Amino acid sequence: MWQDRWVTIVLLLLLGLLQYRLWTGKNSIPDYLAREQEVHKQSLQNANLAQRNALLQADINDLKIGLEAIEERARNELGLIKEGETFYRILPADND
Repeated sequence: MWQDRWVTIVLLLLLGLLQYRLWTGKNSIPDYLAREQEVHKQSLQNANLAQRNALLQADINDLKIGLEAIEERARNELGLIKEGETFYRILPADND
């Protein structure tokens, strides 16, 4: 009779130790969930960086192709105008 209980007690003790290690030990379930969140954040960051890299590559290709892209950037970013052109700025009317 004690042998049956002894085996049961040992098995329950072993199960308890394994559960303790599963929830609190190294590489436990909380560690796994934290790493999973880090991987998700890194994946989002990588996707954003890949999109930015694609836009930069498109700009580089445009600049390599011709002067039209350079002229467009100079007009948009620096506000440059060609010689002989007249620059007009139209402001919206105030509704006060």
